[in-house]
Amino acid sequence: MKKLIMAITILFLSGNSIFGQNLDKKGFALLELYTSEGCSSCPPADELMGRIQNEYKDSNVYVLSYHVDYWDKQGWKDAFSSQLYTARQYEYAQFLGKEPIYTPQLIINGKNDFVGSQETVIRNGIKAALSKPASISLSLSASYTVNKLALRYNVEGNSKNSSLVIAVVQKSAKSNVKRGENAHRILLHYQIVQQLHKIDLNKDSKGNTVLVPPRNFNPQDFEVIGFVQNQKNGHILDVSKVIF
Repeated sequence: MKKLIMAITILFLSGNSIFGQNLDKKGFALLELYTSEGCSSCPPADELMGRIQNEYKDSNVYVLSYHVDYWDKQGWKDAFSSQLYTARQYEYAQFLGKEPIYTPQLIINGKNDFVGSQETVIRNGIKAALSKPASISLSLSASYTVNKLALRYNVEGNSKNSSLVIAVVQKSAKSNVKRGENAHRILLHYQIVQQLHKIDLNKDSKGNTVLVPPRNFNPQDFEVIGFVQNQKNGHILDVSKVIF
């Protein structure tokens, strides 16, 4: 029996953008939510991210949900949690000068943080972010074959002291929580970060990289979001997305 190999090449288009490139440097909003299945305050924030993702899916608004691991010792281990995401939240605490960390915390464009369930202030934050043009332009494309994601990226503009961060994202999931603060609840999750990879742009602003996707990866249920982040202050400079 012949081995079936699926190959897909994706070039993301949005508005006047071509091949995932923000040619007109339009404003964008990258929403990074820090959440946990063990936190009783988090489900409203998760649900809000689902609504925003659905409403803004054809615009320059991007949602990433990071499941942190510091709730895992409170009676329920979140299957999506990672110490890597907790470490990233601590980095933001240093950038923003705000400690201690907490859930649900939402950070927009690496500059401003909000309680993740405060819908009105978050929507105002999105509008404010969209009103400010991007300072650089990121283009991103990808090809997928079985057990391999090949990415090509190019950054135009000043990306000094910056990194390209690649998030492999599961679009949605459902969990039956049996213990902890959300015991006996079925929780809905959106834009779950399953992998996070960082590429130093000081060496080269364009190139290729190959990733091994998560074990449960399939093109229908996942997407790839890439963004350029200043490592001195945490600010996000531009974002692009690959949808399979």
